[in-house]
Amino acid sequence: MFEAFTTHLNDTLDTLRSEGLYKSERTIRSPQGAHVQVAADEVVNLCANNYLGLADHPDLVRAATGALERAGYGMASVRFICGTHELHRELEQALAAYLGKDDCILYAACFDANGGLFEPLLGDVDAIVSDALNHASIIDGVRLCKARRYRYANADLDDLERQLVRARADGARFVMIATDGVFSMDGTLAPLPGIVALARRHEALVMVDDCHATGFLGPAGAGSHAHHDVVDGVDILSGTLGKALGGAIGGYTAGPRPVVDLLRQRSRPYLFSNALPPMVCAAGLAALELIQGEEGERRRRALFDNTRRWRDGLEALGFRCLPGEHPIVPVMLGEAPLAQGMARDLLDEGVYVSGFFYPVVPKGEARIRTQMNAALDADALDTALDAFRRVGEAHGVIGVGRETDADRETRR
Repeated sequence: MFEAFTTHLNDTLDTLRSEGLYKSERTIRSPQGAHVQVAADEVVNLCANNYLGLADHPDLVRAATGALERAGYGMASVRFICGTHELHRELEQALAAYLGKDDCILYAACFDANGGLFEPLLGDVDAIVSDALNHASIIDGVRLCKARRYRYANADLDDLERQLVRARADGARFVMIATDGVFSMDGTLAPLPGIVALARRHEALVMVDDCHATGFLGPAGAGSHAHHDVVDGVDILSGTLGKALGGAIGGYTAGPRPVVDLLRQRSRPYLFSNALPPMVCAAGLAALELIQGEEGERRRRALFDNTRRWRDGLEALGFRCLPGEHPIVPVMLGEAPLAQGMARDLLDEGVYVSGFFYPVVPKGEARIRTQMNAALDADALDTALDAFRRVGEAHGVIGVGRETDADRETRR
């Protein structure tokens, strides 16, 4: 490799470190769960997307193990050549029924589902109107598409309507509104009823990425469109098996049959990626069965009970949290070095969290994004709150001498 190039890369990495923006990875030595082992220590885990605590559930493990023995390790091919197993279609049909859609198509991840969605469906005579805080996978998928791009301020229905009017005035043939169902950095819910109403008024399609909702939000956990009672108003849903539905890997797009059929023909991440291992599909089917039964209801209740207890506890200590009802509870800190430092110290205190900072969130809005899990108990939450108190006081975030919002504005 050219010396000048490696020097440039190392200079870039050094800059990230000096600005507190370098992301380090910690190695877990146990199954994903409410508690995990990091190095020699068992710690409370508050930063996984394992909302229902299913990542180590014995029913999913048994289903995956049985499929591994019955169907083998992997398909060694893409779907349209010789990579489609009967378990793929079973899972696609089960997901479509669960989500209230005609059909469903599986991908290696939801990033691929979003990356391969727009380009096959829309052309340069069409338009996509996208929320400003949409996930990176939607942003990248839109970039790959030749449709005209319009962006509206996060969850701002007035601005959405202005962009829809612009798109129509510019002569768009078809218009698609794209939004997260839940915005993953803030834990806020998209105003889907208002979005659907505007879509009908302006004859637009609605696409929702529901990764942080499927399995636990709305009736039977069917997602944000079910939560808002707009199942028929949302045309296309993308989502993941990698969060509440077991935490492994795999994404999907669900919607009208012609949409799914065309994606099978032209969606590049689907056409050129190996099929999901059958064992992942089997575990996904087990997860869907579980979450639609009594245990699923119990776990959803526990998840939101934990969310209320955790949010109330943090706010009582004096932490600044973004308001909301979702199990994502961001603790706002402002600067990246502070978020990184607190995360390191919390791990020393037995609590596993991660700092989030630019470019994942805007500059000046660094945070520790805590996430609740149905498998957490009261003792674990109390332990974590006590650790947050000690570390927050040590860093001057809470307690005597803590920086206020007014202080932050003055400093800026």
